[in-house]
Amino acid sequence: MENIDRLKVAYFIDELKGYHLSDDRAKVLNSFVVWQNIYSSAAREITTKLENLNDEFKHVKDRNPIHHIKSRIKTPKSIMDKLIKRGFELSPESARDNLTDIAGVRVICSYIDDIYVIADLLTSQDDIVLIRKSDYIKNPKPNGYRSLHMIVTIPVFLSATTEIVNVEIQIRTIAMDFWASLEHELSYKLPENKIEAITLELKDCADVISNVDMRMQRLYNNTMLSENIHKE
Repeated sequence: MENIDRLKVAYFIDELKGYHLSDDRAKVLNSFVVWQNIYSSAAREITTKLENLNDEFKHVKDRNPIHHIKSRIKTPKSIMDKLIKRGFELSPESARDNLTDIAGVRVICSYIDDIYVIADLLTSQDDIVLIRKSDYIKNPKPNGYRSLHMIVTIPVFLSATTEIVNVEIQIRTIAMDFWASLEHELSYKLPENKIEAITLELKDCADVISNVDMRMQRLYNNTMLSENIHKE
């Protein structure tokens, strides 16, 4: 039997309490830990591209369209659970072929228009390939969730090979992120007898926040128009 480096998977051992960790699964987990470096590299590449765009806006247009950027990589256990749930083989190759959200980058913008500007600039770069785009801003989810989602691929150059890696990108405003974060937290605490009422209240809050976003965009546009007229 191959040696299993259990130390490499020890950092998420708390997640695995009560989880049957056979030798075969331990080997799979160990291989996922190795592959995490590739997905981390992909998320880092996307983040760097976004930071470069933001820096250029600062120098050329004296503003930053991006408020902040977050990235995350699914844990090996989370990847395994998702593969098992969907009936896929437990292997890094299966995860690469069947899961598109192992690496994720969330981009928080100040204004709605900035979301589409950043998305277009990022996907127009030569080494970025847009696989899928879901616009939940123009077409919100029934619960009121709003965000622009994209699945892209980016090459990760290793010492001997080049891996083409999927990255999920979510782009939203500060207000959209505020709502999504609190809705996600509250959704785990809803009492059974109040689910419908609270869900309707959350949807109403999402609509109010969307209205504020549009008002702030109009205020920004009017401010920029007045500034340009003043310069002329």
